[in-house]
Amino acid sequence: MTETPRERGYTAGMTRRPGGWARFAAMAGLALMLLVQEGFGWGREGHMLINRLAVEALPRDVPEFLRSAAAQDAMEYYGPEPDRWRSPTEPELNVAAAPEHFLDMEWADLVGTPLPRRRYDFVRALAYAQTAHPELPLTPEKVGLQPYATDEGYERLKAAMREYRTLSAQHKDVQPVEGEILYLAGILGHYIADGSQPLHTSVQYNGWTGANPHGYTTLHTIHSQFETTFVKASVRPSDVRRLVPQAPVVIDDVFTQYVQYLRKSNSLVDETYLLEKSGGFEGTGNAQSRAFADERLAAGVTELRDVIYTAWIKSADPIPAHRY
Repeated sequence: MTETPRERGYTAGMTRRPGGWARFAAMAGLALMLLVQEGFGWGREGHMLINRLAVEALPRDVPEFLRSAAAQDAMEYYGPEPDRWRSPTEPELNVAAAPEHFLDMEWADLVGTPLPRRRYDFVRALAYAQTAHPELPLTPEKVGLQPYATDEGYERLKAAMREYRTLSAQHKDVQPVEGEILYLAGILGHYIADGSQPLHTSVQYNGWTGANPHGYTTLHTIHSQFETTFVKASVRPSDVRRLVPQAPVVIDDVFTQYVQYLRKSNSLVDETYLLEKSGGFEGTGNAQSRAFADERLAAGVTELRDVIYTAWIKSADPIPAHRY
């Protein structure tokens, strides 16, 4: 059988999907983990940057504890947290968590559009689509679950904010729920940041496969070269900050809007490969590649800020009466 993108190595030599190399990595142990753990998502610097700038951009009608310097520090720390769960020393967690970092739109759309709103409906739809495409590995582990991790994270955050409102109104201790809100917002930030990286939305996530009329790189290095090495060498927070709109947006339908956000990222896969082909990710790159990285990071900041703000505003909505 022809090698599929899902059977190839992931960033920095560690498999993105479970497989033989993942088992080898598990045997290699902690030393190898330390070498590769920054090869996921935007890399440590990108995730920390997006989380911090999103909190900086929150408006003043959000509680002060969520805008404070301490909140910025906490959010920055939590930015890379889900990648810390992807160590070969926790193999079951690694396998379970991996699909939540990506969605390969080319395969996900085989279930039909719009995508199902609920995780398990999507899983069942993939199983049904598999019968029509036996040549493709249409399992959740291979296709990804990114929008479901994000939408569920948004709802967890909104529920915690609703509890904060309740406890505040009752003049009760809110310190525990403040900590929960910061943690949930920080974890949510990781997944939203992943969604702004084009290579997290495509089967062409780390070296082009299949027909290649434009001569894009087939080496398994573009993913980490762009999101980690290049970002670390070239991105300045001030350049990203100025691209974030000042006014937040209350999102009407988070799941639907978020899938559109992923589609925007997916539309930039070819541009990512063209920039690599022109040497744009070497060293500090060029004006075009730096502008591209800044824009993608700012897209993550803006989306995270708006989702957090939406969770806060909608946490005030009354809960409908339960009917037995």
